[in-house]
Amino acid sequence: MSIFAQFSKVRFTLLIMLFSLISAHSLATDTPAIVNADWLHENLGRTDLRIIDVRDPEQFNQGHIEGAVNIYYMRLFDENFNIPRLDQLRQQFSEAGIDASTEVIALDDGSFIWAARLYWLLETLGHPRVSMLNVGHGDWPEGLLPVTTEAKQPEMAEFIPQVDNSRLQTKLGTLLAIDKKPILDGRSSRHYLGQESTATRFGHIPSAQNFPCSQNFETQGEFTRMRDLTALAPVYESLPKDEEIILYCDGGAEAALNYVVMQALGYRVSVYDGSWLEWGNDAALPIHNPSAEQAGE
Repeated sequence: MSIFAQFSKVRFTLLIMLFSLISAHSLATDTPAIVNADWLHENLGRTDLRIIDVRDPEQFNQGHIEGAVNIYYMRLFDENFNIPRLDQLRQQFSEAGIDASTEVIALDDGSFIWAARLYWLLETLGHPRVSMLNVGHGDWPEGLLPVTTEAKQPEMAEFIPQVDNSRLQTKLGTLLAIDKKPILDGRSSRHYLGQESTATRFGHIPSAQNFPCSQNFETQGEFTRMRDLTALAPVYESLPKDEEIILYCDGGAEAALNYVVMQALGYRVSVYDGSWLEWGNDAALPIHNPSAEQAGE
């Protein structure tokens, strides 16, 4: 083969690779971060679509969307409510039939924080093709989505984690961000104010602002659904879009819901995975406890 022919072959190969990367990027961005049941109804026949239902197995077995795969949300945490080992995640996502070409739709029981945890975790592991359903299981017009009690075992895929550190924050990084970067506490106001706590200490990380994740969804009659992004934009409009915003909560699920919404709105966000369970149990770290201050402690 002549040098010219070899060069042409290499150039053609590079063009194919570039086209593939552009196509993958397009696939990753075409689907909104949050989709509704009508969108899912229209896309159910796609072979590249994988619905991941993170409810507990008992709920899943009582009825789930046809073709959905169950990954219990507790499997998205280790024993300390942090990210599990990469080999465990690679195995369970591969068994769920997820690879680089798979578009994942995450849903839960209407808590939304568990579906959001899966969303954030997949993106942190380098899988951008993920969206959340804007309602919990069953919170759609009757008959819109096919429901079955028969579990489907998908064909084994090869999920390859590629950690994106820009989506993950550490204890040290959060400590250094106090009074320097925006820090958002996604817990309820009672936890933020130090009236309740899942850790030994009460209060919040100094300089953190309280943005409860519950403001991202609402109950309408019998249905619970995510609020539209147009309605949520004013909730976060006081925050900067040109710098990193660190999100935390109790154990990395409520913060994940803020992550999904804020990222969809154009913010640069990362999740401190250790969250209050780590921070509130470490006596060496600073806290601010408004309730203790009011009591004169």
